[in-house]
Amino acid sequence: MRGKFIVIEGIDGCGKTTQIDEISRWLPTSGLMKKNSKLIKTREPGGSLLGIKLRNLILDNNKNNKPSSLTELLLYSADRAEHVSKIISPALENQDWVISDRFADSTLAYQGFGRNINLEIIKNIESIVCQGEQPDLTIFLEISPEESLLRRKNFIPDRIESEGLNFLQKVNKGFHIIAKEKNWKVISASQSIKNISDEIKETLLKNFS
Repeated sequence: MRGKFIVIEGIDGCGKTTQIDEISRWLPTSGLMKKNSKLIKTREPGGSLLGIKLRNLILDNNKNNKPSSLTELLLYSADRAEHVSKIISPALENQDWVISDRFADSTLAYQGFGRNINLEIIKNIESIVCQGEQPDLTIFLEISPEESLLRRKNFIPDRIESEGLNFLQKVNKGFHIIAKEKNWKVISASQSIKNISDEIKETLLKNFS
């Protein structure tokens, strides 16, 4: 028996962090997890110690440090390879549960649909770096690109967040295509925080009870 791997996806500003915090408080008392299992809350990029350093490189908004699209893809892939090896797989093998803010499909959406890198190239790289790991459940928190920008107007953006509306529209379209292909649970993130949390909890109970 292995633990469960849950991923929350969505464009920036959709509320992933808020919902992951709420679900992380609820899951250990939900009755879904085994008594001695732990819950590992993580994120991409930056889920491992090396990943923290890679995250700083990837999201640095200094224009002089801007990587090419291919370099960006490979940095994300290096982060994920380390994340899987050091965090995700050991936890699942230990029968612990993992909930991650983003995983491989964010790369398809952002670097594939957003940067126009060939999707098959990305999938081939991901087949190596994911090392056989894939989510047991992916939840897509859906908001419009316009709402995303509005929610983040008072925050200092990182390099990816600075790309603007056109880039975000392409990424959002990509997420919707992937969500349909992979039968994700899609939840409107325009609802109240409580309504979103309740819908996520109901989904988890339905899938893992």
